[in-house]
Amino acid sequence: MTLVKAKLKSDDGGGEINFMFNPSHITIKNSSDIRPRPGARTAKGLPKMTFAYPEPKVITINDIRFDTYETGKSVMPYLQSFEKALNFVSEEKRPPTYVFSWGSQQYIRCFIKELSYDLTMFLPDGTPVRAVIKSLTLTEIDESISAGSTTTPQPTEEEREEGGRE
Repeated sequence: MTLVKAKLKSDDGGGEINFMFNPSHITIKNSSDIRPRPGARTAKGLPKMTFAYPEPKVITINDIRFDTYETGKSVMPYLQSFEKALNFVSEEKRPPTYVFSWGSQQYIRCFIKELSYDLTMFLPDGTPVRAVIKSLTLTEIDESISAGSTTTPQPTEEEREEGGRE
């Protein structure tokens, strides 16, 4: 059996980000926005709830390891591919999108929301050769957002009401 690496693959110019070592665990969070209706109460006196919408799925991967000690080269190119997704420069004014997959399993279409890493080992000349991504947060995006498209966030109901008063 061949070892398959986890990766983030972009179809809109973000390139491919390959994991040096596969994660040991993946945390997947699903939630819905459920809001109490002001003034509306159940027979028990509890607020009546309204389902607003599903929240985007969030995947958090912790302790992603990188080690280039034996080659004597810096680990920074590996980390910079993740950083590039956060510090993007684009005419589209949105981050590159990715599909997070591992083998045949495609988890979500997403963007990188947050990255936190530690440099953990250095050569005598200061070259970082080991690193651990402490936390990588991926946030799901709608499948309807096509590569190269730009989207304008739609105002919330509250924002529309405020705009109508002006």
